[in-house]
Amino acid sequence: MKVWDSSPSSGQLEVAAVQVKFDSAESPEGRISRVEDLMSDVVDADLIVLPELWFHGAFSFDSWRQNAVTLDSSVLSRLSKVARDQEVWLHAGSFVQTVHTNSDSDMWNTSVLFDASGTQHTTYKKIHRFGFTEGEPTLVEAGDEPVTAVVQTDTGTAVTGLTTCYDLRFPELYRYMLKAGTALHVVPAAWPLSRVPHWEVLGRARAIENQAYVVQCNMAGMDHQTEYGGHSQIVDPNGEILAQAGVEEAVIQARLDFDRLAEVRRSFPVLQDQRADIWSIRDQSMGNVIK
Repeated sequence: MKVWDSSPSSGQLEVAAVQVKFDSAESPEGRISRVEDLMSDVVDADLIVLPELWFHGAFSFDSWRQNAVTLDSSVLSRLSKVARDQEVWLHAGSFVQTVHTNSDSDMWNTSVLFDASGTQHTTYKKIHRFGFTEGEPTLVEAGDEPVTAVVQTDTGTAVTGLTTCYDLRFPELYRYMLKAGTALHVVPAAWPLSRVPHWEVLGRARAIENQAYVVQCNMAGMDHQTEYGGHSQIVDPNGEILAQAGVEEAVIQARLDFDRLAEVRRSFPVLQDQRADIWSIRDQSMGNVIK
């Protein structure tokens, strides 16, 4: 029987979530300069997290193609420099990514993680696209690969799962990444104010059911007719909120203790009682029924 602990996660990480206020009248150039200033005020963080599509606007669909970026674009080069200069891991939020700018090539909602040397450590293409019959499902391709990364500093190491916004509603994705030993889940988002109660509860649920830390970084402000909900939060493995923002632009920080997380998993070993074998068998059976 597998005994779940947080190995190879250990030690402590100081994490900061930068809740960015969006203004449709602000140019993308002005926005990145402002976000650079916000990050420069973050002190003693090992990992900084930015929101989903903060550069583009999650509801500014009409300009996504025009402002789509490649992975070697100038905006990502500037964020790489921030990570390098501040010697911090930087989850740069997500971007409308394309292969070739100013073309009809495919686009994705892609998150980018830099290590403390400014190197692009990994990327994650959002798996669950939000919008039903408009927005993401009609404009960007869906990712199909869950992504985990090992965030490692002098003070701690955390196996980290990368998800984005709407992914938060799909617990099977988080449970799948748990197989890789995730102790931390990072969730950049552009979650509307009207559904903030869901945002708060779902983040706590993902933390409790996976006995992991969850860092949710949301947008603030207005984007066309949609008001972002703010309320970025950092949640511990018992579902307790360690830090939470309001509806305005803000920076929140908390220290994550992965040795304590390991003790939580040892003292209440619920994860070892999973019956994934049962669901696998039933999935195969249901497949036969549907056919």
